[in-house]
Amino acid sequence: MNSLQGHVALVTGASHGIGSAVARLFAAEGAAVAVHGRDDRAVAALVDELTASGGRAVGVVGDLGSPETVARVVEEGEGALGALTVLVANAGHNPVPPGPIENVTLDQWRSTMDANLTLTFLTVAAVLPGMKQRGRGSIVTVASAASRRPTAYTPVPYAAAKAGVEVFTRLVALQAGPHGVRANCVSPETILTERNLRQIPQDTQASMAAGHPVQRLGTPEDVAAAVLYLAGDSAGWVSGVTLDVAGGSVLA
Repeated sequence: MNSLQGHVALVTGASHGIGSAVARLFAAEGAAVAVHGRDDRAVAALVDELTASGGRAVGVVGDLGSPETVARVVEEGEGALGALTVLVANAGHNPVPPGPIENVTLDQWRSTMDANLTLTFLTVAAVLPGMKQRGRGSIVTVASAASRRPTAYTPVPYAAAKAGVEVFTRLVALQAGPHGVRANCVSPETILTERNLRQIPQDTQASMAAGHPVQRLGTPEDVAAAVLYLAGDSAGWVSGVTLDVAGGSVLA
């Protein structure tokens, strides 16, 4: 416990799902956590939960689609908790259903890139200068097994955007490493978030689980544990990697 004592973390997309699990685990491990999301009520509820458990947390609300909003979110988090030492760039989603490439519209392609790759770029670009100046920092981005193990049902724009997140993370690691900043990526497969629990029928969950060597689907806590490892000082000589949190389904 307390493996993140003394750290200040910003977790984007933390009002629900994987992000909220990361925020909870970070707070339990001693980090001060800036909880970001677009749902102000959910953000406030999570902050209340973390502080009631003895943690330090603040909510920062906003759509990260513009550099100005990202800068404000970072400024508010650091103003309340201190200089960031950890960034978890988790925010992102898939707005386009699977289908043939030729059926994807330009607007769908752009909206998916903006919601994943561009959003990750904007967040990292806002945090990185301060980390480099201070000579300390750990960045964890979130990709997807959609780009690591594509199937006939893979949403093409989403997979391409998440593949871009992986390559972007390696370039951040290359450029920022000499300044004391590490960058790594986690790549989850199907995770039983609140939304997936509602949307995926139980029998479908069972058949999907059977397709994994570890025969269950993942939980937000599985991903949070991987993020904790990469973010913390125990991974001090780990940078530029993509860690598959996929129950053995990505074997490459």
